[in-house]
Amino acid sequence: MRAYLAFTKKELTEYTRNFKLFLAIALFALLGIMNPLTAKFLPDLLGNFMPEGITILIAEPTNLDSWIQFFKNGTQTGLFIIVILLSGMMAKEYEKGTLINMVTKGLPRRTILFSKFTGALLLWTVSYWLCFFITLGYTLYYFPEGTTENLALSVTSLYLFGILLIAVLLLGAILFKNAYGPLLLTGAFLMVLFLWNLFPEAAEWNPLVLASRNMDMLQGTLMLEDLRNPLLTTGLMIGSALVAAVKLFNKTAL
Repeated sequence: MRAYLAFTKKELTEYTRNFKLFLAIALFALLGIMNPLTAKFLPDLLGNFMPEGITILIAEPTNLDSWIQFFKNGTQTGLFIIVILLSGMMAKEYEKGTLINMVTKGLPRRTILFSKFTGALLLWTVSYWLCFFITLGYTLYYFPEGTTENLALSVTSLYLFGILLIAVLLLGAILFKNAYGPLLLTGAFLMVLFLWNLFPEAAEWNPLVLASRNMDMLQGTLMLEDLRNPLLTTGLMIGSALVAAVKLFNKTAL
């Protein structure tokens, strides 16, 4: 446990030295600010830029518009940022050969992997929930009369999907030993999830539901009982990716 905590601390220190922590916090904070602001002022901006004599009718924005922006930016931008920042989580150690010294000094390989996963998870956790709370604060300020159902379920679902991508990235880092392989593996994994939806009977088990139907959860048309299968699949995939990463790493030459 002491070695695990020490190596995890090293990972977090590395994130501060290479500015990944700063970049993640800054970018996710910016997204958190933009989500409600876009929902609030986009109709006015569209009205100002329309040619003279042309009018468009736009419904008055509500708090749901703010959360639409949150989930849109969270899936299209937030997850992309995290995947890019974490794609090289093992590449530097392989390149410099620092893992050899750690392992020869008695540090278990699984400790290295779980520390890597924990550091990446903390980076995602801090960034994601910072974005959420900023969005929540501004949404309550601009739309104080709005109500939302199942907000915790919808945002937690997207958070869990992010953890799944981190586990896949870690597996890719072991398989390819560089920064590009994990990106390719994650892209292939997402492609499989999209193709999965082509089979209606199997689609209800697809983890992609956690990142694609958040507004349905928020509006109460998709409930927790409807997510049991994709949640179970997500948990199994995370566990399987971590177990596979440990087994591969134990057999990989450093």
